[in-house]
Formats: sequence, C-alpha cells, structure tokens
Amino acid sequence: MNAINTAAGATEWRIRMSDGSSAILPPESSLVTRIYISIKSFFKNIILIFWRFLEKAWIIGMNEPRKVIHCIKVGIALSVVSLFYYMKPLYEGVGGTAMWAVLTVVVVFEYTVGATLYKCLNRAAGTSLAGFLAIGIHWIANQSGKRFEPIIMGASIFILASAATFSRFIPAVKARFDYGAMIFILTFTLVSISGYRVENLLNMAHERVSTIIIGASLCVITSILIFPIWAGEELHKLVISNLEKQAESLDCCVTEYFSDSEDTTTNTKKMLAYKCVLNSKASEETMANFARWEPAHGHFNFQHPWKYYLKISALMRSCACCIEALTSCINQKDQASEVLRKQLNNTCQQLSSSTSEILKELAMNMKTMRKSSRIDILIQEKNSAIQELETQLKQVSGLLIVPKGAKNEKNEEKPVVTTGNVIPMVEIIPAATFASLVIEIAMRIEGVVDAVEELSKMAKFKIEDAEMIKQSKPDIKIIN
Repeated sequence: MNAINTAAGATEWRIRMSDGSSAILPPESSLVTRIYISIKSFFKNIILIFWRFLEKAWIIGMNEPRKVIHCIKVGIALSVVSLFYYMKPLYEGVGGTAMWAVLTVVVVFEYTVGATLYKCLNRAAGTSLAGFLAIGIHWIANQSGKRFEPIIMGASIFILASAATFSRFIPAVKARFDYGAMIFILTFTLVSISGYRVENLLNMAHERVSTIIIGASLCVITSILIFPIWAGEELHKLVISNLEKQAESLDCCVTEYFSDSEDTTTNTKKMLAYKCVLNSKASEETMANFARWEPAHGHFNFQHPWKYYLKISALMRSCACCIEALTSCINQKDQASEVLRKQLNNTCQQLSSSTSEILKELAMNMKTMRKSSRIDILIQEKNSAIQELETQLKQVSGLLIVPKGAKNEKNEEKPVVTTGNVIPMVEIIPAATFASLVIEIAMRIEGVVDAVEELSKMAKFKIEDAEMIKQSKPDIKIIN
C-alpha cells in the first residue's frame, strides 16, 4: 500500500495487486460527514416507522370502521364533560370536583353498550353504597369520642374491605358485580380516611357521587344514541358465524381425506375454521355477561335468553374437538387402505354433507329468528346416512377375521397365506377411525339442534308461513 500526494494536496492511497496492477481506495469520510449521515439515517428510520404505523392504522380503520366510531364517541363524551371545567356556572355547581366526572368517562366508557352499562351501573352503585356506609360509620365513630373514633373506623375498613374482597371470589358476584365490589372497596376506604380529617364529610361525598353519576350518565347516553354497538348482537352474530365455519370445516375435512390430490394449501384455511369455535369461549362468556345489562333493542327483548347461546357454543366446541381429530387423520390418510377409502367415500361424504346442512340451517334459523321444518328432514337424512355407514363398518370388520391354520404334529400352527380379500389391520384402522369420528360428529350435532330448539322457544322465534298454514289447516298439503 502506497500513499501518493495528489495535485490538490490530498493523500491518495493505492493497493498494489499481485499481477502488478493497483487499485485506488476511496478517501475516508471526515467526522462531520459521518455524524451527518448517522443523523440523516436516524430521522429517516423514524419517519419510515411512523409511516408504517399510519398505514397499519389506516388498514384497521378501513376494515373495522366501528372502532373509529367508538373513538369518536369517547372524544365527544370527554369534550362534553370537560365543559364542567370550562364553564364557571357548571364548575361551581359541582363544587370543584369536576375531575371525578372526567375520570369516570375515561374509566367506564367501553366498546359495547352492555360493557358501558355494566361499568356505569356498578360504579354508581358501588360509590353510592360505600359513601352512605362511610358517612353512617363516621357518625357513629364521632359519637364514640376521640379515643374510640380511629378504632371504629379502622375496624370498619378491615371488616367491610375483607368481606367485599371475599365476595369477588363468589362466581355469581364475580360475573356481574366484580367491578362494583372493587369500586366499593376503593370508595369506602377513601371516604373513611378522608372523613377523619375533613369536617364537612357529607358535602364532599355528595359532590363526588353527583359528579360520578354525571359522567356515567353521559357515557350511557353517548353509547346508546350515537351508533350503538350491542354486545348481545355481537354474540348473536358470533354464534351464527361459528355454526357456518364449523359446517364448512367439516365438509373440507371429509373432502380432503378422500381426495387423491396431495395439495392441501387451498383448503387449509377453510379446514381450520373450526379453531374459531374452540377459541371463542372467553369472548362469548364476556359478551353474554354484558348483554344481560342491555335494554331491549332490535329483535332482542330485555330478558332475552343469552345463556342458551353459551350452551349452544359449548356443544359446538364438543363437535369441534372431533373435527380437530379428523384433521390429524388427514395427515395419515396414506396409511389407510385405498380400497377401503373408496368404499367409504360416498357414504362419509353424504353423512358430512347432511350434517353440515343441518349446521347451516340452524345458522339461518338463528339469523332470521324463524323456525324451519327443513331441520326434521335433514335429521332423517343424517340418521339414514349414519345407519348406512355403520353397516359398511360392520362389513369391514369381517375383513379382519383370518382363518386359523392347520396344526402339525408338534401342535404348531402352520402359516396361512392370505387371499387378496383380506386387508391388513393397520390399513383398516385409520379409515375406520375416520368414519367413526364422522359418525360421532353427526350424533353430537343433535345436541346443538336441541339447544337451538330451546333457544327458539325461549326467544319466541316466528314460525315459517308454511308451518303456520299446516297448523291452522292440517288437511291442506303444502307443495314446495
């Protein structure tokens, strides 16, 4: 490596190669240039990250515009409640505790109407009950004298806080009043502690309760009047969607098992749709809990039987577990006898088709909230397909019976040469297992049918016109 001074006064470095040629190294950047490039790349990366964030936010907003509407509703509620600070008459009316109204809006405003009502009513009830109890115990403590006052207040905090905390472990209380119990503990403790040093405790409690009620009422009004999102309606749609996805998944699994094609990428998404049923338990229970707090809306009355949706979902998960077992059988379909798969092909597909049609019909009944007589016909078709498939499986079991060989003088059995009609057990078991799972799914679907029937009775689904004519005039035949 040689250094050569150029005409401009700069030093130029050259590397001499083995073949006699030389290469010029680029000049080293100065410290200022390197700092400039680092700062430039840093800000470029920041802008790129911010731009990607905006793109993702735009996609979420376009795909789910209701989330954008919810954000606007929260902004409207906070803007209105902030008027208690900006407008002097309102500020003086609440006694300077308007911040509690703002905090209430931030804490209790939820995505659905049911969730908002749940938090608002629990917060209002917990705050009011705790406030009244704290004032009553404070009065008793004052009458007992300065010596016993802190003892009574401390003992009351210990007893009531412990009892309220224990109530949160009771399933019925935890499901519907967990938030209220927590607010009760918080409010009672704060009011009791503040009352020991504050002279006008009643006025302070009144101001806080009134501002909390103002904030909660504003949340409820905004949530119901501006593009309401009902938890009950979301649960109704989710159960219907799960019924349709389970039917689609069952059809895809059976079709894929008896298909000769090895390419499964096109049907993988539909085949695994049953996972939505398995993973929706927590969201369904939450929605059902919030739906109980909602007023009557649309097709749903105030006492709509939301618990039956959970029963339907539990029975669907039982079927989905069997479908999950079907998917594992698909990975081992090459181990099954090709002859046996061809024999069971039509019957299994017929049974899965009738079963999926039942699920789709149930989804349609729930969607339209009408009873359909087609369910009975589909159940009869399913039962006939079950009997036919069971008969085929009994015939298959005869292939496992291998005649015993004759014994020689040493009482040893001679080996038997099997004919072509006998199929090895290891090739029969995979196909028979798959067919048995299809039968099990078809039989478990009857539980879903019964649960939807119970829901239709409790929710008073309407009867189809043809059914109404049959009931009013049984002698008239309905021609479809």
